[in-house]
Amino acid sequence: MSEDARFEDGREVPLNLGALDSDDLQIISALVQDAVFPASEMTWRPKDRRFAILLNRFRWEDRGRDRHGAERVQSVLLFDNVQKIASQGVERGDGDMILSLLALDWHPGEAPGGTVELTLAGDGAIRLQVEALEVTLKDVTRPYRAPSGKAPGHPDAA
Repeated sequence: MSEDARFEDGREVPLNLGALDSDDLQIISALVQDAVFPASEMTWRPKDRRFAILLNRFRWEDRGRDRHGAERVQSVLLFDNVQKIASQGVERGDGDMILSLLALDWHPGEAPGGTVELTLAGDGAIRLQVEALEVTLKDVTRPYRAPSGKAPGHPDAA
């Protein structure tokens, strides 16, 4: 006997995605496009070979925008196997600087390693040299109404 679908089965759930190749990374890149975060929310742990950002990402995957408006959610973007970090256009020591993430790109090197480039608005970039590509995107809070009330890039968005 089959069971009817329940209301709870249709709820939106937090994202918890991983990327182990360039195709996977492009999906995560699309989901974090236009995410914003203060520079103080970046953490580099060389001994653990981890780099993480707590960011506020727009919920591009949200199909219910017509019902409840544009939303953002806090998410952790985690990079494992990080050997080295370099940045451009990011003021070290200015933790209040707000950064906007535009894209993630994979540049393969000697297999399985390479470089992940985080392109930031305003000609900024962060480059992570990794032994192997391993990226996780995990939502860690409930969604909240986007302050502008609009999708990024919308003509009326602030």
